[in-house]
Amino acid sequence: MSRLDRITPERAAAVGPFLSQTAPKPEFGDVLAQCLIHAASLLGATVERAALDGARGDGNDCAIAVQAILSAAENAGLQAGFGAWPLKRFDAALTPAILILRDGGAVVLETVTSDGTLVIHDPALGKGAGEIAADRLARSYDGHAIILRRAHVADRDAPPEGHWFGAALATNRWTYAQVMLAAVLANVLGLATSVFIMAVYDRVLPNEAVESLIALTSGVALALLFDFVVKTLRAGFIDRAGERADRMVGRRLFDQVVDLRMSARGGSTGALASTLRDFETLRDFFTSATLVALVDLPFAALFIGVIFLVGGPLALIPALAVPLVLFVGLAVQPFLRRHAEGKLAEGQGKQSVLVETLAGIETVKTTGAAPVMRARWEDAVARQSQQGTRARMLTQFAMNVTGFAQQGAQVLIVFYGVFLVTAGSVSMGALIASVILTGRALAPLAQLSQTLARLAEVRGAYRNLDTLMKGGRDRPPGRRWMARPKLEGAICLDAVDFAYPGQGGVALHGVSLSILPGERVAILGRAGSGKSTLARLILGLYAPDRGTIRIDGADIAQIDPGDLRRNIGTVLQDVCLFSGTIRDNIAIGHPCAEDPDIRHAARVAGACGFIAAHPEGYEQMLGERGEGLSGGQKQAIALARALVGRPPVLLLDEPTSAMDVETEATVISRLRAEAAGRTLVLVTHRPALLDLVDRVIVLEGGRIAFDGSPAALMDHAKAGGNRHAR
Repeated sequence: MSRLDRITPERAAAVGPFLSQTAPKPEFGDVLAQCLIHAASLLGATVERAALDGARGDGNDCAIAVQAILSAAENAGLQAGFGAWPLKRFDAALTPAILILRDGGAVVLETVTSDGTLVIHDPALGKGAGEIAADRLARSYDGHAIILRRAHVADRDAPPEGHWFGAALATNRWTYAQVMLAAVLANVLGLATSVFIMAVYDRVLPNEAVESLIALTSGVALALLFDFVVKTLRAGFIDRAGERADRMVGRRLFDQVVDLRMSARGGSTGALASTLRDFETLRDFFTSATLVALVDLPFAALFIGVIFLVGGPLALIPALAVPLVLFVGLAVQPFLRRHAEGKLAEGQGKQSVLVETLAGIETVKTTGAAPVMRARWEDAVARQSQQGTRARMLTQFAMNVTGFAQQGAQVLIVFYGVFLVTAGSVSMGALIASVILTGRALAPLAQLSQTLARLAEVRGAYRNLDTLMKGGRDRPPGRRWMARPKLEGAICLDAVDFAYPGQGGVALHGVSLSILPGERVAILGRAGSGKSTLARLILGLYAPDRGTIRIDGADIAQIDPGDLRRNIGTVLQDVCLFSGTIRDNIAIGHPCAEDPDIRHAARVAGACGFIAAHPEGYEQMLGERGEGLSGGQKQAIALARALVGRPPVLLLDEPTSAMDVETEATVISRLRAEAAGRTLVLVTHRPALLDLVDRVIVLEGGRIAFDGSPAALMDHAKAGGNRHAR
């Protein structure tokens, strides 16, 4: 590692053998997170604990943990470097640094004293620091370290990651410089064949100089060998740049999708997936033969210049052919742009139909909706094919013009060259060399016509991706929050209005309520009354149009979304499980959760019975969206997921709606004890769940229609004041 590698998380993935290992301790990521918080404080920077959740994404995976730490450090305005670094080379300029230990732990090297003693902070021993001899620490040091520095003021004022695509290209600028150098060598070596043929016709044949022929053949063979090596290296450089850009941009795109505010999503899931797929188009444009064509194009002038030197006026023909091809390629761009944009839009529509059909395939089958979805699919395919056909016709026209120009230029050179040879203006060897050089000069134009044709599609893909990347995020770059690792659970809504983006109706209007820490509240109301919307606002998934939402007296906009949601155990109305084991699904938000905690959560949620009955238990593999489980079993796992980690607030939206009566009664009995001392917000239609709460709030038309005890609600209902309570 250089004195400090400026590193992105993707650079960490390429550091070699270390990242292919796994840490023996499951808390490795958590230890790294504690070390970064301490090291950042020494540098005058603040790292929110919630921003380090990614370091705990898989407690056994060093690569994920290190990448998350590097990303969090850079987001906090620090420079971060990772790699192998000998302990003896550390000095005051390279501290603080996070040292990786052989046992899967980590410590912060705060400074090195004048006598060589190391001052370290070990999270396992508390908040302070202690001294240790270098030789003693060396026995535990793995040899890899994360080195941190404060960024320059100008860098701290700039966005921490740069432009999502420009930064990827800038990271590979030296690789692209090597590609340019390789292109220069390859094109210069490409002259060898033409010079060889000209020398043979003009010098060797007339004089029967066999020795010269052997020498020239040996020289051109050597040139061809070097040309082969250079082109192979150039292809390797391009592939390496493409791989790095793929990792860097791919990670940032996925992070943007995960962090995208719900109000900024827009469109369907299929359209969003299609937009992400547009990155393949963009990446291939910059990392394939396209780049070679663009790099080789300026060297057409070199070949035309050589033709002028050996063939004189023959250079006029390729000099006219090149601008002709460029003119045709540029002339069709406006038409290609229109068809490419239409093709991308129709592709998003087709992807939306496909995703919607696959997500609801059981409903499609059971309701006989297949003909309707098939008609939508065929219509989307037809529209996309129509746009694609028109674009291909224009592309083929441009390619045909290029082929015509290439062949016509060579024919014209031969035709014109005969008169020049007869007149003695050029030699026979010069004519043949000019024909070959004309082919080399016009060869990049064949690929260039395809490049210009693809440019419109690439422009549309870039615009779609750029719009996505500019969408609002839960954690905007450069935003800082005060750490709130533990919330008490006081919830207050003050005159909250909210309407879903793109929808005319108002979901909530003037809602004001206050929930005390430890209070247990049920939210009732008819379908569409705003119950689930209220839950989404408390979770920060949407921001209110007017009014404020406060937790523990602080506006939730001031609380890191990670801190907020880690303190709220949530079961949403639409239960979503992921492919993986039951254990993975329960502990997905708490990967370091221990087995006793997972078993306890499963028991309270009523999941332990069917889990114990299966031969694989908690290691039972689930399909996508929990395929293979009943609705009640999915709800039980989702409820267990909400209970892991004992969050101070439980927000449960219809947590037992798919359970049978017996299971529901068991869950209610256990939840009563489990929710003691914690704030409980229960969205439900089930009368049995009202036994869990001390207070009932009824919503009607987005407004609060009743707020009181369950007994008062019954009295109100008997009096006919509220016919919506169930």
